[in-house]
Amino acid sequence: MKARCLTWAFPGAVCAAVIAVATLAPTRAAAQGGVSLAPHRAVYDLSLAAARGGSGVGAVAGRIAYELTGSACEGYTQVMRFVTRMTNQSGGVVLSDMRSNTWEAGDAKRFRFDSTQLQDERLAEATAGDASRRSVTEDAKVDLTKPAKKSVTIAPRTYFPMEHAVALIAAAKEGKTSFRANFYDGSAKGEKVYDTRAAIGKEQPPTDRKLADAKGADRLKAVRGWPVSIAFFEPNGDRGDALPVYELAYVMLENGVSKNLYIDYGGFALKGDLREITFLPPSKCDRK
Repeated sequence: MKARCLTWAFPGAVCAAVIAVATLAPTRAAAQGGVSLAPHRAVYDLSLAAARGGSGVGAVAGRIAYELTGSACEGYTQVMRFVTRMTNQSGGVVLSDMRSNTWEAGDAKRFRFDSTQLQDERLAEATAGDASRRSVTEDAKVDLTKPAKKSVTIAPRTYFPMEHAVALIAAAKEGKTSFRANFYDGSAKGEKVYDTRAAIGKEQPPTDRKLADAKGADRLKAVRGWPVSIAFFEPNGDRGDALPVYELAYVMLENGVSKNLYIDYGGFALKGDLREITFLPPSKCDRK
């Protein structure tokens, strides 16, 4: 099953979700699943994994820089920069630079997001907002400030990015092979909720010789993980022939680090190789 390609270049805020989902944090599932996350800074090198007929993509080179800090008591902050240089089959080049900063409360009752997308050093898209709810079983109100001031209502039991990621880890630890949830990350001008469907593979042992070249990755060799594939669908996409907007596959490690990224936009796909990781000091809450 392959996704439709949204645009020739990257689809703005959707890029933020790629690492937000693949690099984790807190929530309703955390207490039940015993999920413990490691604050860290990671760098991934991007390259073209596949280019299918009609995509027009000839080559891609890029990098993702990602940082996770915080804790369940003070909330989690994610900062990401996603830069690509894409060459089409005629030799034309597009430079895409997506920057994202989010904060999510440990109880998943509040989620703030701010992202900008530059193409060839010109602003192409900007989205910012603040979502809040009294509980995860009630509607969330989103107050958008970019691209325009507007209020949006999100249905109950919709997962924010960090919340979704921890629930996914908890599901894997429980031996589940699938996980489906509505997902909101501020994409599509802050107005879209995705229907996500995850497949969880067999647990991998805590060894990985492929990380030998990744600086600072020695600690990961003792951490178990699971191969995961997540398809992001438009809302109400239950038709049998519905195709996802995009798909994300990666190895999800128990401590919240991701490796072996594979991002499929339909017309083309990228792979992301972990090149460097730095584990950061625990939050003040965790040191108490």
